[in-house]
Amino acid sequence: MPALAPHIASVPASGIRRIHELASDLTGVIMLAVGEPDVAVAPHIAAAAKAAWDADETNYAPNGGIRALRSALVRSLAERNGLSVELEQVWVTVGATQALHQAMGLVLDAGDAVLVPDPGYTTFTMNARMLQADPVAYRLRVENDFLPDFDELERLVTPSTRAIIVNSPSNPLGVVFPEVVLRELLAFAKRHDLWVISDEVYERFVYGTEHVSVGSLDEDDRVLSVFSLSKTYAMTGVRVGYLVTPPGLTDVMRRVQEAAISCVSTPAQYAAIAAIDGPQDAVVAASEHYRGNVEAATALLDDRGFRYLVPSGAFYLWVDVSHASGGDVASWAERFLLDQRVAVAPGSAFGRTGEGWIRLCAAANREHLVEAITRLPAPRG
Repeated sequence: MPALAPHIASVPASGIRRIHELASDLTGVIMLAVGEPDVAVAPHIAAAAKAAWDADETNYAPNGGIRALRSALVRSLAERNGLSVELEQVWVTVGATQALHQAMGLVLDAGDAVLVPDPGYTTFTMNARMLQADPVAYRLRVENDFLPDFDELERLVTPSTRAIIVNSPSNPLGVVFPEVVLRELLAFAKRHDLWVISDEVYERFVYGTEHVSVGSLDEDDRVLSVFSLSKTYAMTGVRVGYLVTPPGLTDVMRRVQEAAISCVSTPAQYAAIAAIDGPQDAVVAASEHYRGNVEAATALLDDRGFRYLVPSGAFYLWVDVSHASGGDVASWAERFLLDQRVAVAPGSAFGRTGEGWIRLCAAANREHLVEAITRLPAPRG
């Protein structure tokens, strides 16, 4: 067999998927390693998908998506995100995963550097390596409330740096960046002429605070915004996301969409129209459900003496198990899975700063979540 391209070997494996695959071969596992909502898709969304199949709406769609969906997204972005955009700035993608890859592919060339949060979602680094770019971690530390250290960012910038990825609400941390921090990030990007790629997949799940879209603060067309229906509407397997670009990229986007995917599944897009334009009761209920799960889980974590981060958004808990993990939380998570039949995401899967921590998905069944926490080895003392 001929050799693969050399850069493929530099693409890291997903530490989350490693645990997920191990768990798939076991029975009786409490699955908290992946961000899978435990609520069902709303009936009106499922009905729209079925109606599309029944009506044989299975032909190619335009590269950017069905016009009705893009129009719905334009309205939603204006109403919910404070983003005033034209239809040709909204591009329907195969989930946020493709939107992220597309955004990074638009601005990164081989040898370019991109600043990625650490801890941060695994595909930020994976995408950069796939594009032969260099992911440079900027650390989100507990002593800084898991917010960016701007002195460190200034030290990390080089002439090769082309972009910075911002993720709020954060996966895995659940941190929501205040508007003042987002404005400072934009000012930093402007000083160094960087693109800002904003991952806002968990925008609808915030607790006691407000989500601010970075693009709503953008004054010089440097923000590429990534959104998804997967978590919001419990449509993870339907694979519909969208990328919002600055104006003037229509011809470029048509070319790259055609090369990458041609278009997103047509029945999935009709389901997305129903999700965006239909009742939002299920989203509100899901948010309250996840908030309740977090409250139940944190009460038990407190009782058992764990250090953890109270999330302001998303639906994860970031828990310190350094007292038990022995400096290798990835190996510990595998042993914990085999011994206790609980699958958790090792913090090191999200970057070096995550060593000693684990991510628990609080969108799981509440009884299972609480039971899993009782199986965690508590700190001594």
